[in-house]
This record gives sequence, C-alpha cells and structure tokens, in this order.
Amino acid sequence: MLPLGKTGLCVCLGVLLAGQAIVLPATTAVRSDSPSGSNQWWSLRPLIRPALPALDSNPSANPIDLFIASKLHALGLSFSPEASRQTLIRRVYFDLIGLPPVPEEVDRFVADPDPLAYEHLIDRLLDSPQYGERWARHWLDVVHYGDTHGYDKDQPRPNAWPYRDYVIRAFNEDKPYSRFVQEQVAGDILFPYTRDGIEALGFISAGPWDLIGHAELPESKMDGRIARHLDRDDMVSNTINTFNSMTVQCAQCHNHKFDPISSEDYYSLQAVFAAVDRTNREYYDDPLLNKKREELRENERELGRRKKELQEQIERVAGPEYAELQKKLASAKSSKNESRPPEYGYHSAIESGANSLKWVQVDLGRPIAIARIVLYPAWDDFAGIGAGFGFPRRFKIEVSSDPEFNQGVQLLYESGSDQPNPGIRPQTFSTAGATARYVRVTATRLAPRQNDYIFALAELEVLDVGGKNFARGAIISAMDSIEAEPRWAKKNLVDGIRPNVVNSEAIDVAAMQKSLAELLEQSVDEPTRVNWRETTNRLARTEADLAEMPKPKLAYVGGVHYGSGAFRGTGPEGGKPRPIHVLARGDLRNQGKEVGPGALSAITSLPARFDLPPSAGEGERRKALALWLTDPRHPLTWRSIVNRVWQYHFGRGLVETPDDFGRMGALPSHPELLDWLAVEFRDSGRSFKKLHKLIMTSAAYRQVSSIAPASSPRDWERAGLRGQRANEIDHDNRLLWRMNRRKLEAEAVRDSVLLVSGCFDKKMFGPAFQDFVIEKPEHSPHYEYDKFDPDDPRGHRRSIYRFIVRSQQEPFMTTLDCADPSMHVPKRNESVSALQALALLNNPFMLTMAKHFAEKTAAHEPTLAGEVRRSFSTALSRQPTAQEQSELVEFARGNGLANTCRLLFNLNEFNFAD
Repeated sequence: MLPLGKTGLCVCLGVLLAGQAIVLPATTAVRSDSPSGSNQWWSLRPLIRPALPALDSNPSANPIDLFIASKLHALGLSFSPEASRQTLIRRVYFDLIGLPPVPEEVDRFVADPDPLAYEHLIDRLLDSPQYGERWARHWLDVVHYGDTHGYDKDQPRPNAWPYRDYVIRAFNEDKPYSRFVQEQVAGDILFPYTRDGIEALGFISAGPWDLIGHAELPESKMDGRIARHLDRDDMVSNTINTFNSMTVQCAQCHNHKFDPISSEDYYSLQAVFAAVDRTNREYYDDPLLNKKREELRENERELGRRKKELQEQIERVAGPEYAELQKKLASAKSSKNESRPPEYGYHSAIESGANSLKWVQVDLGRPIAIARIVLYPAWDDFAGIGAGFGFPRRFKIEVSSDPEFNQGVQLLYESGSDQPNPGIRPQTFSTAGATARYVRVTATRLAPRQNDYIFALAELEVLDVGGKNFARGAIISAMDSIEAEPRWAKKNLVDGIRPNVVNSEAIDVAAMQKSLAELLEQSVDEPTRVNWRETTNRLARTEADLAEMPKPKLAYVGGVHYGSGAFRGTGPEGGKPRPIHVLARGDLRNQGKEVGPGALSAITSLPARFDLPPSAGEGERRKALALWLTDPRHPLTWRSIVNRVWQYHFGRGLVETPDDFGRMGALPSHPELLDWLAVEFRDSGRSFKKLHKLIMTSAAYRQVSSIAPASSPRDWERAGLRGQRANEIDHDNRLLWRMNRRKLEAEAVRDSVLLVSGCFDKKMFGPAFQDFVIEKPEHSPHYEYDKFDPDDPRGHRRSIYRFIVRSQQEPFMTTLDCADPSMHVPKRNESVSALQALALLNNPFMLTMAKHFAEKTAAHEPTLAGEVRRSFSTALSRQPTAQEQSELVEFARGNGLANTCRLLFNLNEFNFAD
C-alpha cells in the first residue's frame, strides 16, 4: 500500500477541522456516495448574480458595501469611520506593492485636495511593476513553488525561475484570469510556441519531486511506480486545490468521505497527467524560433525512430558482421567526440548555391609584420562529411590596414581552381613579409554540405617571424555567421582549438564507414539502401540544423520527458499516456477499471469525462482540463479566485478555508457577496486590477482597524460604546464592521527593511539570488545560511527573487511565518512571538541594515534631532510626535543612531500594515 502522506491524513484533518467556531449544518455528515443532496452544497450550485440589497438610495454606492451593510444593519451595527489618509496610503501601498510609501508621497497624498486622489493612488500602484512582484508571491504560496526538488536529496532546480517571472508578468499585464489558468495547465497547446505558454507550465512542476524515486528507480519497479503515482497526485491536487478550492486528493484511496468526489473522478484527473513528468524544456522568447525548434525536434525524434527500425531490419539481413562494424563505429565516434572540445569553429550562413561570396577577418589590434598565415579546417560529422567540413573549394587571403578593405589591399593567396578537401591538415601560407592590421579570408566557391553550401574554418593563425600568433583572442568580424554556441561562433576562430592532425581516429572511422557501405551494398536490396541513406542524411541534416540554432533558454515545467536511463518518462514511447486505473485503497497492486481523462462529476453543469478519442495525446488531455476549469458555467473557479483576492486584502476570506470549499471547510460569511463578486469578475473582463480597485474603493476596506477611533472625548465615548457593542456581537469581525489589523508577512518585512535602509535592489526577473552557501552539492546539499554575508549586494534584491529551498528554509524568514514551499499555503500563519522579536533585534541581516539605515540618514541630516526625525518618518511613513521625538533623541544620544534604527525596525507600527 502507499504511505499515508497527506492523503491518508485527510480524514483525521477533517475531524480536527470539525471543531472550528463555525457550526456546520446537518448535511455535513452526508457522504459523497449518498444519492441525496450530493450536489446541493453551496459551492457547487450554479453561479447566479444576486440582486443588490436595497439599503442605500445613493446609486453610486459600492455594491460590496450594500451586501456588508445589510448584515450589519440586521444586527443594529454599522461601518466604522474611514481611516485617515495617512493610514490609507500605507495600507494601499502594502496591499498592492508590498512596500511602504516614502514620506514625500505620504505628504503629497495627505495634502491633495482632489476628491479622487485615493482612486488615482490605487491606479498608480496597480501600474507599478512592483505590483506584479507583490501578488506573484501570494500566488506562489498557493501553488507551493520552490527552487529545489525537496525530499531526501533536495537538489537545486536551477531552471524553475522562469515560471516565477511569468507570474509576475501576468499580474503586471493584467492577464485575464481565464487565460492565466489556461496557460498554466495547457499553454503549449492552447497558445503554441508562445513564451508565456511554455513558462506557465512551471505551475505543473512547481511542487516537490522525488529525485530518488524517479531518477534512481525505473518505472518497472513498484517503488518507481509509486513515486510516479504520487507525482501525478501532486499535479492533480495542485490543480484542483488552486483553481477550484476542493480537496480532491482525499479521494485517492476511497470516495471522498464528505464531498461528492469519487475515486473515479480522482483517477480520471490523474489520467489527464498520465504522460506528464517534470522536465527541463528548451525554448525561445520568439514564437517563430520556438516553432522551428519544435518542428526540428519532432522530425529528429521521428527520423530517429525510423532509423532504428531500418537498423534492426538491416541487421537481420546483413548478419552479425554488420552489427559488429556498427558497434565499433559507434565506439570510435564516441571516443573521438569525448576527446574533441565542443568548440568547432566559425561557420558562415548557409547558401543555396556554391558561388556566393563569404568572408571572415581578424583584427590584430595594430599593424604586424606577418610571416605566415595558417588555416585549420573544421571537423563535423554532419552528413558524414567529417574532416574538412566547410573548407572552401576556392578562396583568397588578403591583408590591409583598412577594416573595410577598400584601399591598401594586398593579395597574399588566391586559388585558381577547385581545391580538394584537405581533411584536417592545416594549410600554411607564407606572406613575404607583409605588414598589416587586418587579415581577411574570402571564400569564392563554397563547400558542399548536403543540398546547400557553406564556409567553415576551425582556426586561423597569423604568425610573425618568431612564431608568435597575433590572432589568438583577437576581434573577429564576418560577412555573416551562425552563432550556435558552443559549437559554432566567430570567436571560436581564434580560441586555439582545432582538430588534431595526428589523430588516426578519422582514418579509422572513414575505413569503417566504407566497409559498412560495401556490406550494405552486397546484402541489402536497393529500396532499403535508398531508404536508409535518405533517413540517415535527413537525420544528420536535422541535427545540424538544430545545432545551428541559437542557444535556447531552459524552463523547468510539466511536460513529456525525453530522457534516458531510469528516469525515462514517456518520451521514448512518443509521449503515450500511461494507463491509469482506479486503485482500491490507493494500492497500485490492487487495480480496478481503467479510466480515461476527466474531472469532477459534482460540477453538473459540465461533462465530467472529456470527449476525446483513445488516441488523444497528453496535450489534448490538458487542453480539455484547462477549458473545463475556465468554462463560465464552472461555479468553483470563479468563487475560488475572488475569495483568494478578498483574503489578501482583508486578512481573511469570505470563506475562511480558501483551499476547501467542501463540507469540511468553512461556510461563507457573505454568500451573496461572494457570488456577486464571482459573477462580476467573470463577466467583466476577468481583470485582477478591476477587482482590486472595486474592493479597495469600498467603505468596508477603508474603515479604521481599531475599535474606538476618534479625536474628541465625546466622539471617543460614542465610538467606544459603538465599538464595544459591535465587539460583543461579532468579536471575530466576520461581518466587517471594522477593518482587520494585519501583520506584515516575512517578505514585506524584509523588503521594507531593505528599502528604508537604502540597500533595496530593484532589479527584476532572472535567476534567483542565493542567501546561503551550498556544501556537499554533489549528493545531498547543505544550505548554510549562517555563512552568507548580509552585506553582499547580491542578497539585496526583493524577496520574491530569493532561491527557495524546501528542506532547509531560511531561519529568519521562517521565524516570521514564511510559507513552507513543500506545502500548499493558501493562508499563512500570523503569529507574534518572542522569537520574532529576537530575530528582528539580533539577526545579522537586521544589524547590517540598521547600520546602513543610520549611515544613509546621517548623510542627509546635520543634527542628531534631524537624523532621528528623518529615520522615524522613513520607517513609519509619518512624523514623530513631540514625545516620540524627545524619547528617541535621548535613546540615540546614549546608544547611537544605528541602535535607534534597530529599535524602529522592532516597532509594531513597522511590522503591521496599519
């Protein structure tokens, strides 16, 4: 049987959740296999836009306020007063970009007489590139993104970051949510060849991955099958938890105990991902290059399969002698390739005719008295050419001190007729004492490649009488060049790397190839020989075309893995999906009926099984799931996402269990408001930015967070009595009669410290920075955070760009309730502890930033009082009161400005949104 893991614990967790404050109705006990009421749960009902409560004659009232006020009025309660502008700007800054406002921005906003100043502030922050960084962090919590694999070895995942960058861009571009979902599940199919459609697939691979279970155990062994089963489980649960807020993983071993999710539903979802593994995928930003590379890769795979079939057919006919020669030839090529560096040389663009001119030249830096010029032919196995690949049939060598070769040109050599292929023998040309700065080699008749023509050289040397090579490392220019590093690049022409002329393997390979050709001629019929030659040549040409493409980027995504060894994936089988069976009690040894791709039967407005032919590939399966998830009739998708956005603005969702809209989750506090927001979001462009503004312009959002806010004693008494009564009726503030006071999460604290200290690096995107030192990287890495220097500027980027380790999390961030990347974290813990106070006071990062904060402040203020005032306003976005100023100046006088900055970092006001 499978280990319990998170699935085996589902019932126990459900029992524990049943003790929460909200009392569930009697239907909670109804099992999912019960025929009565299985689809009548609130979250599964069709989405219908509720009518707005008729509580306000003001037609411009925010609909959100009407829904909330109706519940408050029913209990004799009302909204709290609006927070001050000073409070609102700090709240909005942290909500939208996760950083505090600078004092000047606070002053401008507070003094702005424009009645729309608040709306304009929201618009400016939504347009800030830092908005995407802030909200991407929330999303990465939910999908349990990390930069290491997790499990025992927890090896780094160096190509995971493109998915993180994709999420940031998607929020900044205000990508419609349906497109956002579709790209993450099936972007490569629905939006083929696009950068976003590829990078977004990092969603599928975001979670932990068992390196030992996949790479060290073949799929033919039971433990290897279990590892792949659990990998699919992570993909299924990540998808349905994230987009639908349902605990589908609880149906792995049996029908869900509380929700209408059957085991067949669960395994139908596994069938969607039956061919998918976590893998590195090559791609470009340019869709046209992606299309070309994908077509070449597919041709390469198809030709490779065809060549293998022909090889087996020929070996049956030609006998063991042919097979033995093939084995020796492969061994010789492998040995030769291992000994040859990957830098082949310079390669011109490809031409359709031989008579095109191509030139390449070297800049020696200054005029040199040249004694000899040596050209080294290249080697490439393309189309079986090997030695002398691309060496021109006719060419000339010229020198000049004019880089354009318009004047002072001296011809040193010109071939009058076609020259034979020189192999890899160097070609030396004496120069009779010519002096020049530039040497140009021009091919006047190109070398044949396959059905086209090129010019290639491995190395060019320019020697003086003493034998010194002045071309080594010099600047190279050319008429054109194929830059396909490391194999082909202009710089390779002067890197000192060229084929070894004394290497006898070239002769051995040529002899073996000749023997194979003769044996093939004697024993195999003409159609098979023609087919073999055409397939071999086409495969070689395809491989060469791939090698000549620019170096691609890599992204760690979910897709078909074309690997070899134990971790083969489904690539060697052409991406054919694995058969998926319903497993009794989740046991791979107890298989029930085979199932096809599908989703949840509880969504009665949509088909639960996808109408796909048996031959449908894995891409079509993911496409069907993506369209099912984003169907306008899907009630869970739209309710789930608006609840998540609401949670990050108010600190608590309308449904307090954002990943569980089932019977063991919480009931919505305002079900009509949730449905209204879901329909409004779905039918009004599916824009996150519109949703943010709608929420943040509501009176509910703009309330004060304290119970009794007022200035005069009379107002204080009146507000205090009102707040006291409201607190007695609704102590948890579920009805939102005031704003919730929210503690900043770990990243917001760290980023704020960097910002106010003057060390904040605004660089966006790219590989993550590592705030640790890795020890023993070859096996099970140790991520040593205490050995990282907090003064290292590489660690001063925003926290979204931290390298996220699963097994050994950063201690400072963990103390501040940072999300565990091995788990789905739909809502972070929010704790206050002595450990947090000690970390904020004594952690080396905090000490270093306090020192920089003090130095930055001192550079702008001539007096201690000015330094204290400036430090205070920078950290807390307001001016100190007279008492605060006096006490802090006294503290700074005795303990120094750096310690005063430490004190400011430790204030509740610094660590809370408001």
